[in-house]
Amino acid sequence: MKAKELQELLDFIAKSGLNKVNIETEEFKISVQRDPNTKHMTTIAAPMAHAPAPAAAPAAAPASAAATEAPAGNYKPLKAPMIGTFYRSNGPDSPAFVQVGDMVEKGQVICIIEAMKLFNEIEAEESGRIVKALVDNATPVEYDQPLFLIE
Repeated sequence: MKAKELQELLDFIAKSGLNKVNIETEEFKISVQRDPNTKHMTTIAAPMAHAPAPAAAPAAAPASAAATEAPAGNYKPLKAPMIGTFYRSNGPDSPAFVQVGDMVEKGQVICIIEAMKLFNEIEAEESGRIVKALVDNATPVEYDQPLFLIE
């Protein structure tokens, strides 16, 4: 890919409002990620003839997320697949999708994350029992931030 084509692609992505784009062809692999709170983007490009470059480490999660890591045990985190605002229910008068102690099945809706005025239902990636809720209702969450612990 020529420098001009790459610049045009980056300009298009910046104007589109997308936060993350991955493009892979036979010739190259490119990953573009933008922090929605800033105006700059991080770009990683690697020719496919070589081993793929390691992805840039995401920004460190807030200290509160680190402080709420799993206690000792066989717990797995159910993580946020996107950046947005976390909600435990459909509305203020609706019951929470899941409570601590509830059994969940893979594919069951466990919460909602609002991103850019869109409400996205988040489903459990595996079955198990909810051990702990790590995020308070109506709070911002980061990509890959643990939301619940499942046993």
